[in-house]
Amino acid sequence: MRSPWPTAGTRVAAVIGHPVGHSLSPVLHNAAFAATGLDWVYLAFDVAPGAVGGAFEAVRSLGIEGLSVTTPHKDAAARLVDRRSATAERLGAVNTVVRRDGALVGESTDGQGFVDAVRLDHGFDPAGRRCVVRGSGGAARAIVLALARAGAAEVVVVPGRSVEKAEVAAGLAGAAGRVGTAREAAGADLVVNATTLGMAAAATGELPFDPARLGPGQLVIDIVYPLTAFVVAARERGASADHGLGMLVHQAAAAFRLWTGHEAPRGAMAAAALAALSGAG
Repeated sequence: MRSPWPTAGTRVAAVIGHPVGHSLSPVLHNAAFAATGLDWVYLAFDVAPGAVGGAFEAVRSLGIEGLSVTTPHKDAAARLVDRRSATAERLGAVNTVVRRDGALVGESTDGQGFVDAVRLDHGFDPAGRRCVVRGSGGAARAIVLALARAGAAEVVVVPGRSVEKAEVAAGLAGAAGRVGTAREAAGADLVVNATTLGMAAAATGELPFDPARLGPGQLVIDIVYPLTAFVVAARERGASADHGLGMLVHQAAAAFRLWTGHEAPRGAMAAAALAALSGAG
């Protein structure tokens, strides 16, 4: 007879964010646990900004083994963990928390997840390429740093709401980084929207970049999902364009490895996410 599940020994991982009801992270991770036969379960908790400190206390007291952190808590999480990885320290943002010897360690898998996605899913190597990134939040900063580490020749940061934050983000790329304008997308090999503009375009009509400046030979990524008006417009101009599901899968795979010590079943994770998106559509 099959043992009841979950049990008192089942390990728990979770995501916190606000809002979080749309998150595909539970779908991805529960599919990964099922595919690997690990006795884990993954839940989602909607945590308001003022309650994030209490959420971390709950993680500590309940023995939650792994935590994903999404908008708007990534910067706060960096302050609330016991220690940070070198990458999380430099970014000042955490999207993954790992319990190690009782301590909560903050990691950032967003940047590597993005680079893995463009390399493995799109055959795009950032080395020597000119990249333009719009935004300066936690995910944008992670992408800028990862592109620079991957050898990008130039990483131009287009401000979202704050020029000052864009300058901080561009500084993460060292000599390759600088602040620029959305018009510079015309000469870029890789164009990334790391703001919510693509998601809100249906209601506001505002796109993160003018599609007229995009075209064949360019890779365009909007890090939200599912398909946005910006991705559709970029494809109509002949660019290779995609939403952020690939980044989500690859950053989740990195988190899975950190929590469990096992290689993530990326195929099963991607299939589950695509099925969930199809069902939602």
